[in-house]
Amino acid sequence: MRSFRARVIQPTAAERVRSILAAAHSMAVVSDGVRSEVRRLDGSGAMSPIHLHEPSGATRARTAGWTPVRLEFTDIAPTPVRDRLRARLTLTGVMAAAYDAGSAQSTCLEFGQAVLEDPEGRAVVTLDALRATDLDPIATSEAGMLTHLMDSHRELVPLLLRLVRPQPDRSVLRALPVAMDRYGITVRLEYPSGHHDVRLPFATPVTHIDQAGPQIQALLAAARRCSHHNRLLT
Repeated sequence: MRSFRARVIQPTAAERVRSILAAAHSMAVVSDGVRSEVRRLDGSGAMSPIHLHEPSGATRARTAGWTPVRLEFTDIAPTPVRDRLRARLTLTGVMAAAYDAGSAQSTCLEFGQAVLEDPEGRAVVTLDALRATDLDPIATSEAGMLTHLMDSHRELVPLLLRLVRPQPDRSVLRALPVAMDRYGITVRLEYPSGHHDVRLPFATPVTHIDQAGPQIQALLAAARRCSHHNRLLT
């Protein structure tokens, strides 16, 4: 009997962790009782001075001089949706010395675990899972692509709603793109009493950033072909 692989339409926890780490330009580092806010506005990632390494043994963390460290990230939607906090990510591990925010030297972090928390729950991601996961090619371009959609092509968002099943009713106040990844676009429907996110998957996952534009155009073309009996948000 032939088996069929289910179509993947959303990223795994490991993929989301990799995307957050790649795109983040700020983080909090808690080391030796001191909390340091790291903000890099030069275009480089917040993680650029820190390298993750395999743990070298359970006893090493107990050796004098090794300091427990916690890295904290917040994943914020780049568009002005309600409740812009998409996820919190915490990485734990140990360093040979307390973190020095002013140091120009690269710092090695022996990886403990990554914990991703979002509205769907909590997931623990190992270093092996991160290493086995390819970086989403849209990760570092997502914010710019979504803000461009809102600033220059806002009229296309209501068109995408034709693809939502079941169709939203007229109580929807706003519909805004809240996320984009290699698998598709997530649109947030805002109601008087709350909000609901819907996934609009691409026909196939994006493997190179140059494929993102054609995939978005394919979604828009599919939306135009849909029968349309109401004028929701238009």
